[in-house]
Amino acid sequence: MTGKQAEVPQQYSEDWIDRLDGRTKLAQAVRTRLNALTADLGGGLSYQRRSLAKRAVWIELVIEQQEAALARGEDVDQGRLTQAVNTLIGLLKTLGLERVARDVPDLQTYLRNRGAPA
Repeated sequence: MTGKQAEVPQQYSEDWIDRLDGRTKLAQAVRTRLNALTADLGGGLSYQRRSLAKRAVWIELVIEQQEAALARGEDVDQGRLTQAVNTLIGLLKTLGLERVARDVPDLQTYLRNRGAPA
């Protein structure tokens, strides 16, 4: 056993993604979601935005776990679910709900900056 987790932790911690067992579908999905969110935000995020992005992915998974429990007919605390959804909305609004285009130079500028012949 590697000591890595195979489930979303009950409480958030900064390294929760690193502690997931990378062989699991959950870890792969989490990393895919975080990468997609980071790309949508234009990449190269500040520490603060990376921190918020990790929290957004975590709270999204918490919501999905509660929704799956509802689908199985289990009781779910509706207040906690609503609070989690509102938290996710707030995080996403803070991060920005719109995709951000990366500043990409034209081909000649790119090649010139790389030192390649134009």
